[in-house]
Amino acid sequence: MNPLSFLLIVTAVLISASAQLILKIGMSGGYVAQALARNQARDIVASIITSPYVVGGLFLYGVGAIVWLFVLAKQDLSLAYPFVGLGFIVTMFFGLFVLGEHLTASRIAGTLLICVGCALIARTA
Repeated sequence: MNPLSFLLIVTAVLISASAQLILKIGMSGGYVAQALARNQARDIVASIITSPYVVGGLFLYGVGAIVWLFVLAKQDLSLAYPFVGLGFIVTMFFGLFVLGEHLTASRIAGTLLICVGCALIARTA
């Protein structure tokens, strides 16, 4: 795999993980959380579509998808797609350091297994 392809893959993964973080923030706080607590479908939908975090997260997903299209144009799907697993690692760190989530030994072990799998696949390129 050439360096540009690797950079595009990592960029797409980072953008998608960032989108997850922003969506989580948007769905967990403010008007969205209040609307979810009221359990009124119309209020929930209205709060989601007007949340800057949710809209921003969805926008980032779109940007990530465009970057991913460039990856798919240059790399075999069977080589590129396993790198999406790196998103689990990034989101785990986002959860820990940005959201203050608790990590268990099982979550860490599972994430490390994903890392090993990605490394094995990358070596076949």
